[in-house]
Amino acid sequence: MAVWAGGAVEPFSVRLINTGLAQQFIIHMKTALCAGVLCASPYILYQLFRFVSPALYDNERRYVVRMVGGGYAMFSLGVLVSDFLIFPLTFRFLGTYQVSGEVDNLIALDSYISTLVMMCLAMGIVFDIPILSWLFTKLGFLSADFMRHYRKHAVVIVLVIAAVITPTSDVFTLSLVALPMWVLYEISILIVKQSKHHKVLN
Repeated sequence: MAVWAGGAVEPFSVRLINTGLAQQFIIHMKTALCAGVLCASPYILYQLFRFVSPALYDNERRYVVRMVGGGYAMFSLGVLVSDFLIFPLTFRFLGTYQVSGEVDNLIALDSYISTLVMMCLAMGIVFDIPILSWLFTKLGFLSADFMRHYRKHAVVIVLVIAAVITPTSDVFTLSLVALPMWVLYEISILIVKQSKHHKVLN
């Protein structure tokens, strides 16, 4: 394998092992099921909307379409960023990290898949921050002034989350994760401000 890190493509090798008799088959089926649900999710959401929409007013339908459509798009973007960028960097570090040269890393296939899925879900949720901010604003729980006031705290939290997601030693990898999260927070402030402005005008 090879991954981009520190401004260069660094090759690395990690051996995956299987520790259960039927575990490879089970993991294969679980992965196929997750992929199937992910591919069918637009149709599933459409059917759910058709079921719920008769009970909604016109303005409520517009809000639901915006929230679900935007949330799905941002979640998918977060999953792609995690799959193609963040997870390879994290896997390179954790898979090649050794306390001692006498201790070999033999990564279980189940651990590999579980970590990949959890990181993709986590980044998908992180990328939904602007949508969640818009929703909380509509519900009256959040304001742009509140987010601006706690901007410094948010930056610290972003750096901590980025360090947990990518526990590497180089600033480049940390920045690749922290920068999009900080940009999402700033975008959320603009969305909240604009949403509040429209609410006042209406």
